[in-house]
Amino acid sequence: MKLKVFFLFAAVGVLVFLGARKPGNNEDKERVLIQALLSGLSQVHIQPVNLDDDFSKKAFDLYLERLDGNKRFFVQSDIDVLMDYRLDIDDQANFGNYEFFNASVKLLNERIAEAESYFNEILKEPFDFEAEDQIEFDSEKIPYAVDKEQLKEYWRKSLKYRTLTRLNDMIEAQDKAKEKGEAEEVKTIAEMEIEAREKELQVHDRWFKRIHQLERKDRLATYLNSITSVYDPHTTYLPPQEKENFDIGMSGRLEGIGARLQSDGVETKVVSIVPGSASWRQGELKVNDIILKVGQAEEEPADVEGMRLDDVVKMVRGKKGTVVKLTVLKADGSKKVIPITRDVVVIEDGYAKSTLLESDNTDDKIGYIYLPRFYADFNKLGGKNSGDDIKNEITKLSDEGAEGIILDLRNNGGGSLNDVIQMAGLFIEKGPIVQVKSRTGKPKIKYDPDPSVHYDGPLVVLVNSGSASASEILAAALQDYQRAIIVGTPTFGKGTVQRFMDLDQAVPSGMTGIKPLGYVKFTTQKFYRINGKTTQLQGVTPDIILPDNYVYLETGEKEYDYAIGLSEIEPADYKELDDLKQLEKIKRASQKRVNASEVFGVIDNNAKWLKKERDDTVTSLNLEDYEAKEAETKLMSDKFENLNLKIEGLKISSLKADMASINMDTTKVAQRENWIKDLSEDVYLNEAILIMSDLMKTEAYAANK
Repeated sequence: MKLKVFFLFAAVGVLVFLGARKPGNNEDKERVLIQALLSGLSQVHIQPVNLDDDFSKKAFDLYLERLDGNKRFFVQSDIDVLMDYRLDIDDQANFGNYEFFNASVKLLNERIAEAESYFNEILKEPFDFEAEDQIEFDSEKIPYAVDKEQLKEYWRKSLKYRTLTRLNDMIEAQDKAKEKGEAEEVKTIAEMEIEAREKELQVHDRWFKRIHQLERKDRLATYLNSITSVYDPHTTYLPPQEKENFDIGMSGRLEGIGARLQSDGVETKVVSIVPGSASWRQGELKVNDIILKVGQAEEEPADVEGMRLDDVVKMVRGKKGTVVKLTVLKADGSKKVIPITRDVVVIEDGYAKSTLLESDNTDDKIGYIYLPRFYADFNKLGGKNSGDDIKNEITKLSDEGAEGIILDLRNNGGGSLNDVIQMAGLFIEKGPIVQVKSRTGKPKIKYDPDPSVHYDGPLVVLVNSGSASASEILAAALQDYQRAIIVGTPTFGKGTVQRFMDLDQAVPSGMTGIKPLGYVKFTTQKFYRINGKTTQLQGVTPDIILPDNYVYLETGEKEYDYAIGLSEIEPADYKELDDLKQLEKIKRASQKRVNASEVFGVIDNNAKWLKKERDDTVTSLNLEDYEAKEAETKLMSDKFENLNLKIEGLKISSLKADMASINMDTTKVAQRENWIKDLSEDVYLNEAILIMSDLMKTEAYAANK
């Protein structure tokens, strides 16, 4: 949603700066850009910050982290030089001055040129993989190099590790080929080491070429976002091209693989999979996978470590029907090559859908609804929206005999607030749903607009750490009313809402030479539960918590720098329902099943192992030690992947009301079959079914059966 606000004093500032000069000068544009950005944020951000020395320190530290977070370019003397500007960013930003930014870019470019010679020199000589050597991967645990010799040692260890991983892959590939009798040529380790270094040389040569291709506007966006991130992690500056990419992603129609990516400057990580997309249908690419290489069909894959995100995205996107091969690093440390045939994302599969579940373990017919996001077409009167769709899915399920409903909000990152309110109102007669507080004024209570109850039967809601924002509002409201049992893992903890503002609105219409400036996405409001508490940082804690692979890792909003803090307000006036009087009994029964489950036991052990691996940031550069570690990783990975997840006795049926539409399209048929297969191996859904069965036997619902 775009915010239409004009900033008078920002426009005045433009006139003062430009004077009689012809608008369009790049220096003028940059001055206007930062002042318009700060003017807008000072007026509309929910939690404006003072542009003082403390602000300057925070922006400086964020910028330095983003500029050289792995400490591979700057030495301590460079940091000492830049530290002279640490208290000046606020003043320079106010006056549209870029002295610090210019100095940092000039110094960085000099150090990049020097580092380019390091890797060429280091990779000329063979590495000794029998030596007892190791590398620390947590950049916070190592200081900046005291001099260039120590910096070169940092580079040597980094290049040695990369060559080691490449060498290990080559050894494994050759051993497998020998086992199958397919090895055309058997190479010695020394020969493979040479080849591994040569490939690493090519990778770094391409990487530095890409670095040299970075333009000033790319560096400038990093600098400006270091400033906006001091406000909160969701307040960001988007250059015109990035806003265009954002709009494409939000439209739900792309030719590509349908995975949203994020980069920390070195690693490209999968942060979400678009429902219905090529990646979603293929099924092997997962959230948190790190993309190491991208290959086009049968071509040699290109190493993308250190590549700009825009460039990675361009390589991954492509025409429908073409194949891209992604080499990814899984969370457990294993590597996998995933071929994906690009396609147009079928937008219908991003909508709510449902099915009927019947199990040999229960006598019940249960409705299951999957909601991937809270969508709404704001540009079309009467357009499709998730609130109406959920209502329709409930009606279809009820018509086909569903006695209980499981609503799945796992990995639902949020969306339309109005749809959350409408959706929650389907399950209660009347009352407040959420409280919203802007920068000024009292909290506003958002009420259920419809006094009727569309569904009054037993309800279970599935959530996980990927359930955020609107998902958390709905789960929290149903939990506060004691209307549903919330099942899964603690949610993400995002209790804020953002809007977009076009920075061109700060510029008088006649000064077209300055435009386009881009956009700012900023936080305008905080959500509060009807009990007065917030979902911000702490998320929603499920009534029944299930083991999860990532439960011991620090995740969610609370891990972001300068996330907006916790606060509470007065509770709204609401009355708890009598639906969950026997919740404690149901919880005990679930815990007993989980404790006895082999699958959940392996999941919990795997989660503990992942935590241990994540905390161990030092890796050996000795080939024998590395191979032993890789063998351990593969053993753990195989143990998890070889689990029998098939849920015995579970029958999953498509709704009769949907079959005509599904059968008209072979793609939809295949998608439905894949979806049903996934559900048949979903241990969390299985436990939700058993929880639902226990809930349906309670006094509140048993009489209605």
